[in-house]
Amino acid sequence: MSETADARVIPIDAARRGDHRAEPPRDDDVLDRRIAEVLAFLRRRISGEYEVDEFGYDPELNDKVLLELIRPLYRHWFRVDTLGMPNVPAEGGALVVANHSGTLPVDGMMLQVALHDDHPARRPVRLLGADLVYQLPVIGHLARKTGHTLACPEDADRLLRKGELVGVFPEGFKGVGKPFSERYRLQRFGRGGFVASAIRAGVPIIPCAIVGAEEIYPKIGDLRLLARLLGFPYFPITPLFPWLGPLGLIPLPSKWLIEFGEPIRTDDLDPSAADDPMLVFNLTDQVRENIQHRLNELRLRRGPAFPFLPI
Repeated sequence: MSETADARVIPIDAARRGDHRAEPPRDDDVLDRRIAEVLAFLRRRISGEYEVDEFGYDPELNDKVLLELIRPLYRHWFRVDTLGMPNVPAEGGALVVANHSGTLPVDGMMLQVALHDDHPARRPVRLLGADLVYQLPVIGHLARKTGHTLACPEDADRLLRKGELVGVFPEGFKGVGKPFSERYRLQRFGRGGFVASAIRAGVPIIPCAIVGAEEIYPKIGDLRLLARLLGFPYFPITPLFPWLGPLGLIPLPSKWLIEFGEPIRTDDLDPSAADDPMLVFNLTDQVRENIQHRLNELRLRRGPAFPFLPI
């Protein structure tokens, strides 16, 4: 036997001990497995063998289709880094309260991917959205499928008591639609309904700061007449939209950071405290100040929004 042939021989004893590496799966095997998974998924969808909860949440569709579509934005376009993920509990109800920005609510989708992909427990977050979201064709239906629901106390209370991780953006359209000149300045947090829901359920409040969304569609103007005609809270003008048409809807590739702060406990309060306006106001203000402080620090930590540009 030649030296070349000897070099390829793996002794029987070594093979039994596992001293050589197993051959990686061939491309054909990977492709076959992927095709089988897709066909099994389609069969379940056609036959109706999948679960949807009382809010319309479809976990399989969310995990295997919707998250797959937006994950490239998270990983490669915005290059999102997360901090403080251990502050989000692995199980049980909790309320994630985040700042809202970006002209279009892309930050909600990125928050969803962050908690699903980067949390050790791969937690789905049930976002609370404005009425307008569920009045839009297709978008409202997809929002339900991804586990989101109306931003109302009844739905928030039910989800939190079920042990779900719930996400809320208290600024609403005031935050997501603010001009670029007011970036990273938190708007008013409303009447604190989210705090009351957390108190009634006895769950922790997780402050969340998102840096990066402000730069994806810098809003420099607003076509208010057109917005009123369409029934929208605003119709933005950005450096690229509407001048470039559909191309102007491509978000700029800013660098993102998402930080989850230390939980603010509510389980030491009596549920009846949710009816105390002053207590709710003070706790709401505490959450708002916490997030604003984190935004200020996170902006410095991130540095330039577009670090690849020589400016």
